[in-house]
Amino acid sequence: MPLADMPALLAAHRAVGAFNFITLEVAEAIVTGAEAAGTGVILQLSQNAIAFHGGLAPAASAALRLADAARVDVVVHLDHATDEPLVDEALAVGIRSVMFDAAHLTDAENLERTAAMAERVHAAGGWLEAELGEIGGKGAHAPGVRTDVAEAVRFVRETRVDALAVAVGSEHAMRKRSATLDGELIARLAAELPVPLVLHGSSGVADAGIDAAVRAGMRKINIGTHLNQVLTAAVRVELERDPDAIDPRRWLAPGRAAVAAEVERLLGVVTGRAA
Repeated sequence: MPLADMPALLAAHRAVGAFNFITLEVAEAIVTGAEAAGTGVILQLSQNAIAFHGGLAPAASAALRLADAARVDVVVHLDHATDEPLVDEALAVGIRSVMFDAAHLTDAENLERTAAMAERVHAAGGWLEAELGEIGGKGAHAPGVRTDVAEAVRFVRETRVDALAVAVGSEHAMRKRSATLDGELIARLAAELPVPLVLHGSSGVADAGIDAAVRAGMRKINIGTHLNQVLTAAVRVELERDPDAIDPRRWLAPGRAAVAAEVERLLGVVTGRAA
């Protein structure tokens, strides 16, 4: 299918799963899982993953081709971009969905740079996600941090971003699904903000928590670390079964299949189709 449009994808689902990939096998698995689930998906490429590949072109080209060939709607999204020229490069190659991360700056600098970036992205026909940045010296998704509703309303109004990642109890890179989300805060933010809410750090949230967050108003659910765990667990099993294996296809194929199955399952939770 042609590359999907983020507003249309969000409008077509109660919420959308957004999965990060580093390797081609995981990108393939994400699309395969979405096709099996029969639902649209967001294929996310972070600035860190781009650095691993030595530049945007290799991974972005693969993602865009996978999206174009998919049997479901796929949005390719640049995640956690702090490098402004990288955003321009992504827009130039056809990526129209970007998360610009100025969380390391002061609130005033974050607002100013995000507003300028929103203008640039919109001029290119794109869609921009942002987050409020550091609160009390902590990252927006560090333990204990919560988004202030009034600050969020002001930030969205003045920056004109299209979506906002909010701090409601999740944390990045969690290996256990033990985070407790503030459902009341999610509902208040959803009621007050005119843009979709994004949940970062969803790898640390159990199925019931994801479902409750979506019911309260979350629209984009970001998952990365959890898929890495699924991939490496499957690869370890295969290598232990056959310690003499040297052909990477022997152990990457089971890893890819495991990730695809988990993406299909998680999309059932996100969309509300899970039994």
